[in-house]
Amino acid sequence: MCPYIHPGDRTVASIEKRNDPTGAIRYRVKIRIQGYPHQSATFDRLTDARKWAQSTETALREERYSKTSEATRHTLGDLVDRYLRDVLPTKPKSAGNQIAQLTWWKQQIGTYALADVTPFLLAEFRDRLIREPLPNHLKDAKEVGRHRGPATVNRYLAALSHAFTIAIKEWGWVEENPFRKVSKPKEPHSRVRFLSDEERTRLLAACQKSGNPDLYPAVVLALSTGARQMEIMTLRWSQVDLGRGLIVLEETKNGDRRALPLAGKALALMRERGNVRRTDTDLLFPGSDPKKPIHLRFPWEAALKAAHIENFHWHDLRHSAASYLAMNEASLAEIAEVLGHRRLQMVKRYSHLSVDHTAGVVARMNEKIFG
Repeated sequence: MCPYIHPGDRTVASIEKRNDPTGAIRYRVKIRIQGYPHQSATFDRLTDARKWAQSTETALREERYSKTSEATRHTLGDLVDRYLRDVLPTKPKSAGNQIAQLTWWKQQIGTYALADVTPFLLAEFRDRLIREPLPNHLKDAKEVGRHRGPATVNRYLAALSHAFTIAIKEWGWVEENPFRKVSKPKEPHSRVRFLSDEERTRLLAACQKSGNPDLYPAVVLALSTGARQMEIMTLRWSQVDLGRGLIVLEETKNGDRRALPLAGKALALMRERGNVRRTDTDLLFPGSDPKKPIHLRFPWEAALKAAHIENFHWHDLRHSAASYLAMNEASLAEIAEVLGHRRLQMVKRYSHLSVDHTAGVVARMNEKIFG
């Protein structure tokens, strides 16, 4: 083989003279430019090889063969549409919120080609997310006033960022994620609100008096196990082992399988419920449609009002369970195991509640080594 270097000020194209199996002379062209896909072709004539090398190199410089060309052919609206169609159905637990978040992005900058969706542009609309008043029908108790809080804005950013990640890894539409250069609003420290003994007594009494018979057992289950609301509402009898006092969650927020021990009041209530379970559904808490879980929003809010408990949400039942565990000498690792957190960082918010337990550990260690 005799190499020929393509003339020019940069040696990015090379031509090799080769013999094919019949003995005929062939010319193979290879073009390598950093940041572009490698190109190659074979010709019978050296003149044709040189012409192709020159024109292809020019085309690459103009990005006609680069991945960037995909980013010019597809808009952000195309990205959102394909993600909603192909990816979101595989994430049913987060679909509702992400549809709204991605639709917002499409409405704002859906006509932009992906090549033109820059960090500068995304930062501009990040700030708009923060500034713009919320429509009344989207306003909820988690928002600050009538505007989106930092946590909500970050969820909007994360939704579109993941769409870009899929477009890079699986579709080849873009080469890099512009969100890598977009700062996220700083979120306040995680809120820890748990029921005092008096509040818990009042709330459980109000739930027992509720006109909805599902409210009291659902709340007891949440306080006893630390399970999330959706985990409880979608529970099926096939997941419950009353003999062993155990609930097995096959699908959780972080994707791990998790076991919930049942004990005391919660176990007794589940056994009572098992004796009168409905025959038209496997759900523990079915709604009027036996295929769907019940919605407890209104009876829950009525119970909170009757118990005179303010600034408390259903998710705070999970915080309450974790706090009670900490105050009853459970270690952070044990709390993380019960709640299904992979990292201890997620449960350090409860560490101040286990000071007595930590002090006891230190005291026992000192007594052992110093006498």
